[in-house]
Amino acid sequence: MKSLFFKSGILAIAATMLFTGCNKDDNNGDNNPDPQKDRYVLITMSENTLTKPGFATVFDALPSGDVSNNGTNSTQGLGFGGWRPYKNWLLKMFSTEANALGIERLKVNTDGSLAPDAFIAADNNTNGSGNFVIESETSGYYWDGSSPLKIQTFNPSTMSRSGEIDLTAAVNERGEDEAGIFYRSAGQKFLAVKGGKLYANLTYAKTNGTQKGFWDDFFPDVYIAVIDIATKTHEKTIKIEDTGSIAYVNDNNMYDFDTNGDLYIVTQGRSATGGKSKIARIKAAETDIDASWSLNMDEITPGGKFVSVFAKDGKIITVIPNTALTGGPSGNINFENVWDFHSIDIQSRERTKITGIPSVTNPGAAFCAIEIDNKILLRVNTKDGSLNGYYELKGTEASPLFNVTAGGSVSGLHKVTLD
Repeated sequence: MKSLFFKSGILAIAATMLFTGCNKDDNNGDNNPDPQKDRYVLITMSENTLTKPGFATVFDALPSGDVSNNGTNSTQGLGFGGWRPYKNWLLKMFSTEANALGIERLKVNTDGSLAPDAFIAADNNTNGSGNFVIESETSGYYWDGSSPLKIQTFNPSTMSRSGEIDLTAAVNERGEDEAGIFYRSAGQKFLAVKGGKLYANLTYAKTNGTQKGFWDDFFPDVYIAVIDIATKTHEKTIKIEDTGSIAYVNDNNMYDFDTNGDLYIVTQGRSATGGKSKIARIKAAETDIDASWSLNMDEITPGGKFVSVFAKDGKIITVIPNTALTGGPSGNINFENVWDFHSIDIQSRERTKITGIPSVTNPGAAFCAIEIDNKILLRVNTKDGSLNGYYELKGTEASPLFNVTAGGSVSGLHKVTLD
């Protein structure tokens, strides 16, 4: 076996890679009455390329100490930059076999192996095709670039398409005759479900090339359509003011729900390196952007951006750049140790730098923080690969849980319970 230590993240220029935040208890399966059936699945990305090759390994217990993730029992494949688990399901936006765009569900077998189980292929390779959110075991929504103004519906249990929601009228409420808008879409980058409503971003792009819809916003605000799920009708359109590039198209959906049901949404700003980046909020019982609250990156690190968010019990965990971000082949945005973990009190917006943990590389398609077995775990990867695993957070101090010594940079960990 080769020992691999690769930098984390995703190339800032690559938008080829959302999904609703589940209740935290849904993610960790703590109420499972038979712990002998619990398995912990770890994925790593072995190369920083667009196909995101890597490994997945099933462990009988939560890993600790030094861990190899490319053993004889590991599954090797593509699209391992991250994933979007839902309860007991492992799902991602790229197929393991070919890195094709769509929705793939993985299965943990009783013999401890992991393999692709089902796949909904996108009909178009436009960036964002396969962006999805799951409402329930039988109801989900996704975007396909072949019908950019429609949201596709599917059954997650059978992994089969079931219909569509046409949002053409909602998109054309603004800019219909604007010559400077070259591409429009609905749900390409952001899909979320909350309180019987489906939320889908509306894209108005100034370009129509391979990167269309990414850091090319025509309007100064981000627009989000609110759809009533029961009737599948568009109710209204809301906006996050003075920002751009809501979320991003990879398996890190860049939004999360707090314990009380409030939804926190990342916008990355005007460019790949930030500017006007925010975390916005929709309160649990509301359907409008909370105009009284936001986190503005320009007030923390001017010109920087947010790239991930985890919310729990009135606190947000995220990474914040400690220097100005630069892009391109020699830039620091993805592969340098310029990101520091912080805990932010939501009510006061007071920031506390988390201690016991080094500056890290960009989590990219991976979540910066997850919760398993009532433990908040922080993804840690440093440029030289010497630290590459998960730390456990207690209060505002973190300590190492396990370190991956072979298989690539950590990009996901989830607990499942075998049938």
